[in-house]
Amino acid sequence: MSEPTRPISSNPSLTPPGQEMSEGERRAIEMVEAAETGGRKLFGWQAMLVTIVAVGWCLFQMYAAYQGTIVPTTLRSIHLGFAFALAFLVFPFKKTPGNPQTKVPWGDWILGGLATASALYFFVEYSNIANNGGLRSDAPLDLIASSALVIMLLLTAWRTLGIAMPIISLAFILFAFMGSRGLISFIQTPFHNGYTWPQLMGQLATNTEGIFGTAIGVSAQIVFLFVLFGAVFDKLGAGDWFMRVAQSLLGGFRGGAAKASILSSALNGIISGSAVSNVVTGGNITIGTMIRTGYSREKAGAIEVASSSNGQLMPPVMGAAAFIMAQNLNIEYRSLILAAAIPAFLCYAALLVVSHIEALKLNLKGLPRNELPRVRKTLLEGWYYMIPLGYLIGVLTVNPEANPERVALTTIMIMLVMMFAQEVFWGSRDGRSPARSLLDGGKKIIEAFEGGARSMIGIAIATAAAGIIVGIVTITGLGFGLADLVQSVANLFSNEFLRILVVLFMGQLIALILGMGLPTTANYILMSALIVPIIAKIAGLDTGNPAEMLPVHMFVFYFGIMADSTPPVALAAFAAAAISGGDPIKTGVQAFQYELRTALLAYMMFFNPVLLLIKDGKLGGVPLGEAVPMILFAFIGLVAFSAATLRFLHRKTNPIQMIMLLAAAFILIIPTSIVWNIAALGLIALVYFWQKAGSRNEPSSPLPAAA
Repeated sequence: MSEPTRPISSNPSLTPPGQEMSEGERRAIEMVEAAETGGRKLFGWQAMLVTIVAVGWCLFQMYAAYQGTIVPTTLRSIHLGFAFALAFLVFPFKKTPGNPQTKVPWGDWILGGLATASALYFFVEYSNIANNGGLRSDAPLDLIASSALVIMLLLTAWRTLGIAMPIISLAFILFAFMGSRGLISFIQTPFHNGYTWPQLMGQLATNTEGIFGTAIGVSAQIVFLFVLFGAVFDKLGAGDWFMRVAQSLLGGFRGGAAKASILSSALNGIISGSAVSNVVTGGNITIGTMIRTGYSREKAGAIEVASSSNGQLMPPVMGAAAFIMAQNLNIEYRSLILAAAIPAFLCYAALLVVSHIEALKLNLKGLPRNELPRVRKTLLEGWYYMIPLGYLIGVLTVNPEANPERVALTTIMIMLVMMFAQEVFWGSRDGRSPARSLLDGGKKIIEAFEGGARSMIGIAIATAAAGIIVGIVTITGLGFGLADLVQSVANLFSNEFLRILVVLFMGQLIALILGMGLPTTANYILMSALIVPIIAKIAGLDTGNPAEMLPVHMFVFYFGIMADSTPPVALAAFAAAAISGGDPIKTGVQAFQYELRTALLAYMMFFNPVLLLIKDGKLGGVPLGEAVPMILFAFIGLVAFSAATLRFLHRKTNPIQMIMLLAAAFILIIPTSIVWNIAALGLIALVYFWQKAGSRNEPSSPLPAAA
């Protein structure tokens, strides 16, 4: 048996030892740090303070999962307090990549202390406030703390998530103040009569329909542990092993560099919920390899962006939105990840086809086999990484009684033991004493804990800030008003199918627009509060039946993910372009073209719930014999659609062939009858043999590499 290879995940760039980090790679890492984990480079006691707060947050969350009896509002307020404290320590208000701040300004100490105190106030006083039914008239500090919490949350969201979230939240706050009895009484609204400042602060801060609502509850209870699991798993060395496994399996095929990138992103998606960090983690190796084998800089970056963005579709983490979705639908987490598995597989299988089509267009070959890791040796080197991953996924999918946070906690503990064992093993090879090896293992665990806590800042702040919008939608009845407005637009069409298509298309546009300025989790929370009920009403769905509502939630979730690669605001594309040296806008446009198959898949799930294992209004009620043909037809439809959008199948398609492929893909969206499915297959076969016959008479020359 092969010896395990030394993990290199402690090097955040995954640059092989002895090799200089490229300027593009350095810019990409700085971009990720500035956007997701904080851009400050602190030293001395300030850096130590960040580590202490981060590790303290992790230990508290692990204790809460172990204890299992902490009052929800207590857990949520402490969770937000830790997020506030870290945010003002590591996120500068003004981000300057390449010239990071090395000290925390005095203003951030004051703001961070105020924000943390405002969150912890509700930990101390929440029971008294709850017993009173809201803000206490004899306790003016309630209103002061509530106001400080909302204001500081908007400021923190601005520095950690960007300006979009605060602007959207402020627009909703102003809307709540409009009306005859509101703070802005001179502007009337047909939806409500308006609210005063104390009334709104009471709604947002003192009950579980606002900031301390379901979203941040899921973040505190479940999401944190899965993000920490991913951080520890990567520090253990699994991310690097996934990369080498992908290269060994697929690198030798036509366009193998791109296919290896796609497979490694899919594997990393199991443990990571961030498209941008996936781009940087894997793209530092894969993008350069793709360029070397013939892909243009933009195409190489775009393939990495598309595959990394789709990592958020991979169970069990799914970009943290899976946990909130399960809570919204009131279903077992196990049921959700089982339902999401088939669409995720289809999405990546179709992307592999996209990469193959691009390789055919460019007449590319695979990587030389002598440059690739050997399959058997690579698998044996890291087989033990599958122990914690197999335990996590196995227990969650097999045991319906499994508690997700307890399972995640147990998995983390298993990996901590493995971390020490791995360091002792390598220490015996390096001549280090067991004590020194254990100390090195402890340092890696602290690094993993700090990385996990930093990655959670944005999620915690996003879920809390989204609570502002959800709370206002709840008290103002805005959702019902929007539903009536969209209903009036849909009623312009007499055909029921067209009405549903119009509403889905409007929801798609809103998700893409919001997603350009919001992280995926916040985007999904907003869409589930605003758009999902509208689609359900127009489509006549039973909102109390999770099997009928799951396709709608997955629809808006998929389009929220697509926003990561939608120009002009596509951070994942900018990160990939920083590595490739290509144009970021062109990279984003190309990635969006690759992502069109994700859009088609979202429609497929809505009109064909069998892909989510839904039948007769029940989750998980699809026999294998019925599911397999539907999955196969869906995959063929995605292949036809990809060939049409890329204008290439066996060779470049002409306009008639492209229309035939699109027609076949759209027929396969909606399961009608086997006759129509066979007709669609016939159209695809006709295009293929038409091109095959043409290539015999007039061989097509490959397009230049820059095409």
